[in-house]
Amino acid sequence: MPFLQKEKLFSRKWFKAYGLIAFGALSVAAGYVLFITPYKIVPGGVYGISIVLHYIIGTPVGLVALAFNIPLTILAVKILGPRFGPKTVTGFVLTSVFVDSIALYTDNKPLVENDPLLSCIFGGLLIGLGVGFIFKAKATSGGSDVISMILNKYTKVPVGQLIMIVDSVIVLLSFVAFGDWKIPLYSWIVIFIIGKVVDVVLQGLSYDKTVFIISDKHEEIRNRLINDVHRGGTYISGSGMYNGAEKKIIFTVVSRRELSMLEEFIHQIDPNAFLTVLEANEILGKGFKSLEEKLAD
Repeated sequence: MPFLQKEKLFSRKWFKAYGLIAFGALSVAAGYVLFITPYKIVPGGVYGISIVLHYIIGTPVGLVALAFNIPLTILAVKILGPRFGPKTVTGFVLTSVFVDSIALYTDNKPLVENDPLLSCIFGGLLIGLGVGFIFKAKATSGGSDVISMILNKYTKVPVGQLIMIVDSVIVLLSFVAFGDWKIPLYSWIVIFIIGKVVDVVLQGLSYDKTVFIISDKHEEIRNRLINDVHRGGTYISGSGMYNGAEKKIIFTVVSRRELSMLEEFIHQIDPNAFLTVLEANEILGKGFKSLEEKLAD
């Protein structure tokens, strides 16, 4: 987690960051109020706890989440240092305001009646989209993220694992509160969808492939890769584990269409070549999106 990042007040970057936070907060709030809260689904975090308390003692979801987030953020600043600036505070305050405002307008009625599974899917999509935009603005959404970073300081367990543990404990709390196994099962579906959507928002949809090619005819494959597929690559030196023979490994990145062409060329040149093909979640550099473009988004 980086320390505070400040944009010049009222600059283009400032408006973009706070615009992302506002849109993200509205999207998160809509996901909770229109799809998640009416079915008592508890997808972890302070909003999960707030939903449980809402159905037990009737407290407003947004206000209770704000009551949790403020002391958590103050505690985190004292323990972890200045990692949570005005953008994070703006994010969780706006989300709380939007949650209670939309709930007041809709009277806590679900957008989709009698279909909790469909509500899980679209609620997870909206919340994931909103959290992704908040993350793109270099802020955090508070809640279990903050709790996990505090626990990480003392336990040294990775933050990602701690977030899953904290959210799972809160999900199980919903079973204790409501006595219905369907609620935690639906909640884990929402958590999974949120995580996947956040990844897509931050990294984008990518259909590119990372390819490692091991062949004694690496020069011929290199020529077809450069001249016919029009892609570059890198040679990596290695040695065979079985006989210790020196090997040249070609490392390259291609699109799905280019991969099918490359595989055909390799088959023609060396049917015994060894290929490893991996999904490339994000590629930055010459021939693809530049790092400068990525940071400007």
